[in-house]
Amino acid sequence: MTDSLFGDAAAEDPHGPIGAAPASEELVRLGRRLPEQVYLGTSSWSFPGWEGIVYQTHTTETRLARQGLAAYSQHPLLRAVGVDRSYYHAPDSAEWERTAREVPQRFRFVVKAPAAVTDALNRGSYSSGSQAATANPRFLDATYATERFVLPVLEGLGQKAGPLVLQFSPMPTALTRDAHALIERIADFVARLPTLHAGVRPIYAVELRNPELLTPRFVHRMREVGARLCIGVHARMPPVARQASALRAMDALASADGGWRLAGPLVVRWSLHTGFGYEQARARYTPFNRLLDPDLVTRGSVVHLIRIAVRSDQKAFVIVNNKAEGCAPLSCLELARSLADRRE
Repeated sequence: MTDSLFGDAAAEDPHGPIGAAPASEELVRLGRRLPEQVYLGTSSWSFPGWEGIVYQTHTTETRLARQGLAAYSQHPLLRAVGVDRSYYHAPDSAEWERTAREVPQRFRFVVKAPAAVTDALNRGSYSSGSQAATANPRFLDATYATERFVLPVLEGLGQKAGPLVLQFSPMPTALTRDAHALIERIADFVARLPTLHAGVRPIYAVELRNPELLTPRFVHRMREVGARLCIGVHARMPPVARQASALRAMDALASADGGWRLAGPLVVRWSLHTGFGYEQARARYTPFNRLLDPDLVTRGSVVHLIRIAVRSDQKAFVIVNNKAEGCAPLSCLELARSLADRRE
């Protein structure tokens, strides 16, 4: 049994605790100006290239994975973190609880659901080409998702649990051919996920990798079952502006004055620079310590959505990957600078 989500954080370390990089006056000022309902964060925290940006000194990826979260959470702008590891391994509630103790009360975790319920295929060694992918019998199994994912996360993280991201990997044509039936299956799956005490529903954020499913019917059904559309910035998906139109259609169902106000939290996962594959971006951006390809269009669209969320008195969760522009913490810095600039 480990003491944190990524390893034994409490084990004695001859090097001492990992220190946070000193915060500049600008970072402190931006942190104070950032609206309290805005949660910026990165996908994971275990990157040695963040020396001087998030961490005080250089250390190994393994050590950061095990012991870096506390230092990460001291960054004035990083109020959240995306946990993708849960896509491959479903921690129990005790593991989540130990991880939650490493961060302040205001901190939030944006947690990705396991592939066991969100991937239609058992890919196995499919990615290496040694065997063909097969159908996943647990795909959209709400009972499994509840017992192995939702309840452990909520019980372990408590109030520090942010959105639970249901990111559906690219689905085979055999499923997407009948989009209507597939959307109904997804809606039924989400509807059967648990509600908290007093009727409070967790933030279930649905993220697609099949753009053909992003239809009026999809957003309507997600609205009906109490899910949010996660804006997924990825080469497989349309630009943020088009996805935002779908989000607007979802929330317009509850708009009485004809104007757009978010009817629920904003959830954005800025995962990949447009036009790049995952491995191509990794090779280009490693060690993830500078912005190599600033994406001003995407950045501007995300800032616009955050401002709408703030005007709507809704929370905004924005998780940025290193492969978006080259360095996720610096992308968060640029988002904060833009938010602090001209007000709409």
